[in-house]
Amino acid sequence: MAQHVLLVEDEPNIAEAIRFLLSRDGWRVSHVAVGDLALAQIRSDRPDLVILDHMLPGLSGIEIVEAIRADPDLAALPVLMLTARGRDRGLAERAGVDRFIAKPFANADILAEVRAMMGR
Repeated sequence: MAQHVLLVEDEPNIAEAIRFLLSRDGWRVSHVAVGDLALAQIRSDRPDLVILDHMLPGLSGIEIVEAIRADPDLAALPVLMLTARGRDRGLAERAGVDRFIAKPFANADILAEVRAMMGR
């Protein structure tokens, strides 16, 4: 079975581009656009990797990653953060993200990071 990526991104064009890119590379991709729904989705779907936008409606990406790291059942879940706010790298790293990519990004960068994080 394909490894599962949960994409938490509120921009439809970005979400569709990432979904297409990863699906074409053999990943199973789920998507949620609202921060408030992300934690419930993570707990129910148990993805292998989360790609998380920083600025979301409802909970922010930082709040979501802090909740993931505080939950013993989820703490080891790999998280890649995407954000248009590159200056927030330190904040994201302190919250516990594994990798960080600033928007705009190249498709090759997303693919390389996901593959590296998942040992492909």
